[in-house]
Amino acid sequence: MNIKITSDSTCDLSTDILQLYNISLLPLHIEKGGKIFQDGIDIYPDDIFYHVSNGGTISTTSAVNPLEYKSFFEQFVNKYDAVIHINIGSGFSSCYQNACIAAQEFENVFVVDSMNLSTGQGHVVVEAAIKAAEDYPIDCILECLAYMIPKIRASFLLDRLDYMAKGGRCSAVMALGANLLKFKPCIEVENGKMRVGKKYRGTLKRCLMQYIDDKLENSNKIVPQRAFITHTTINSEIADAVKDAVSKKAIFDKVYETNAGCTISSHCGQNTLGVLFIEK
Repeated sequence: MNIKITSDSTCDLSTDILQLYNISLLPLHIEKGGKIFQDGIDIYPDDIFYHVSNGGTISTTSAVNPLEYKSFFEQFVNKYDAVIHINIGSGFSSCYQNACIAAQEFENVFVVDSMNLSTGQGHVVVEAAIKAAEDYPIDCILECLAYMIPKIRASFLLDRLDYMAKGGRCSAVMALGANLLKFKPCIEVENGKMRVGKKYRGTLKRCLMQYIDDKLENSNKIVPQRAFITHTTINSEIADAVKDAVSKKAIFDKVYETNAGCTISSHCGQNTLGVLFIEK
């Protein structure tokens, strides 16, 4: 079958990966300074950071509506035998619900709830694209994705909490306390929702090294096929140190570095980094 893989812009995959597997994205909406933009089209994370650093309010995100999904799917339904669209997790956005409404208009559009975000969602997108390229039947691809999704391990270490505090996702008191004590919390995705995991203390680089050791400790439980290192704007020296630390673990066949898009950036701010992989 000739199967097209599509996703929301929230999957945070690099341009190289998107082009390699012919993956098409539909951007979420970003509200900044009273104006609406499209994620990765006419707004980028550095635009958000610049706006906030100059006294602007935190940007907010909004879902793609059913009519937009319908128009998006119409581009592909007559060119391909089937379309598989992988959404940001339904626990984070109404995108999945809206995509399902739009998909009812077509017999060959299949919508998948990734139960994740960023390159946690990206793992699902890439796996679907690999299976489609290998001519797996549609039912088999969907079954493989359903089996894999609960095994994705997505987490991020936050350097700052002011973005989450301003966005109403944590209290200003908590953010102030974390900054004073130099705490850097790990945000984990579990069962399709975010939760606060271990809290690290110290410099960003030191905390990231500890975070990597913790997350990759049980290497025998990790699928070696690939991992993503995904971050918002971060010091290149620190990013290189993270890549080197992950590579020295010698767990993964391939480690991809990607930049987080506007959704993660709007909620987490600069210097956020995660290592995202799949467990056996």
